[in-house]
Amino acid sequence: MVNRKELNPDRSPREKFGLLVRGLRDERGWTQEELARRLGCTGAHVSAVETGRRPATQQFAKALDRVFGLGDRLERQSKAGLQTSLLDGFSTYLSHEARAAEIRWFESGVIPGPLQTREYAQELAQGAVERDDITPEQAVDRVDVLIRRQAALVRAPAPLIFAVLDESCIRRQVGGSEIMRAQFDRLLEFARMSSTTLQVAPFTMGARKPLVRMVSLLTLPDRSLVSWEESQTHGYLDRELSSVLPLVKNYHQLQAEAASQAESVAMIEQLRKGTL
Repeated sequence: MVNRKELNPDRSPREKFGLLVRGLRDERGWTQEELARRLGCTGAHVSAVETGRRPATQQFAKALDRVFGLGDRLERQSKAGLQTSLLDGFSTYLSHEARAAEIRWFESGVIPGPLQTREYAQELAQGAVERDDITPEQAVDRVDVLIRRQAALVRAPAPLIFAVLDESCIRRQVGGSEIMRAQFDRLLEFARMSSTTLQVAPFTMGARKPLVRMVSLLTLPDRSLVSWEESQTHGYLDRELSSVLPLVKNYHQLQAEAASQAESVAMIEQLRKGTL
């Protein structure tokens, strides 16, 4: 079929659900429009669910079960998809990050995900479980996604990666001394790589710091730009040049005022000695 989007069920619960719906529809020889007529919706809505661009509501999943004669199979599947630990849109961001030529991260409070050790990530996930923010199953999923994300960055040619960490990232104790020592070793290893730059934005920057919450900026192979911003409960993926360029400008200003890589490495090494 021409221009049919390839779906990867491992990429997100939405794509897994969409692939299931597409397969059930194909088995019956129905087009998206034919399925839509049976559901009482539009073909565009069916397409959006099948391609993972729109989540299936419980009502929509129930209608699918009725049309396909599946009891409550799809309703249960959609509930599992809604329980994912990933913020809406993040799986799309990850697909861009996995092919970006240049990657820029700024993080405040915690070490950026791609630079976390598994143990550090597990401590953060367990803390979220204890706060009832996520379930134990979601905690496992969150760490697994992180490890896959890290693996996707190990490729040839290697992307250029710039990471600026607010000083709070390295001052915050996560887990015991062994976990922090290993985490500092991971940062120092990252700083030694030929395709990376690591800087710390010290507390002394004060009001001069142009970014205050996490942001990721990607330069794709065609030189287009993508940004990802995140709060505690929401994420925002942006490809509009008019709104991404100001973030790029702020990031360059941040790099200019942050400690140099040599100064940042020295700061991390001093903290590492304090964990011994």
